[in-house]
Amino acid sequence: MHTMHILPFANSDLPPLIDLTIETFRPFIEGYVQPLMGDDIFRHQHGQWEQDYRDDVPTMHDPGSGSHVAVAQIGVAIVGYVSRKISEKPNHGEICRLAVASPHRRHHVGRQLCLHAIQEMNADNVEVVGIGTGDDPFHTAARALYESLGFTKIPIAGYLKKI
Repeated sequence: MHTMHILPFANSDLPPLIDLTIETFRPFIEGYVQPLMGDDIFRHQHGQWEQDYRDDVPTMHDPGSGSHVAVAQIGVAIVGYVSRKISEKPNHGEICRLAVASPHRRHHVGRQLCLHAIQEMNADNVEVVGIGTGDDPFHTAARALYESLGFTKIPIAGYLKKI
C-alpha cells in the first residue's frame, strides 16, 4: 500500500480537485439540500451548483490573500484536499473546505489534512481556527472528526423563504 503525502497545491491539481469537489458534495446537494429546499428555492440558490464549484475551486488557493490548499496524494492519485484561510480577525483562521474521495474516507485522510491545516495556521500565528459543516446526516462523519480534533460545536440556524 502506498503512503499518503500532503503536498502544496499545484496548478495541475485543479481539474481533479474540481471533479473531487463535485463528486464529494453531489449526494449532499442533490439528496439532501434539494429535497429540503424544494425546487424553486433550490433552483434560485443552487441551480448551477456544479458550475459554482468550477468557479469557486480555482479561487481557493491565493497565497497573497492568505488562502492555501493542500492536497493528499497516494501514489499519483489525489485522494483529498483541504483549503484554509487566515481571517481578517486577528489571529483567526478558517478551514474552508475539506473533501476526501469516497474510497479513502474513514482512513484518516480528512484527519491528516485537518491536522496539516491547523499546523500551518499555527505557524502563521493563528490562535483560533474555525470550521463549518452541516448538522444533517451527510455531515455526521465530519462533525465527529471536528469534535475529535477538539473543535467546539456552535449551534446556529439559517432560514430561507421564497417570496
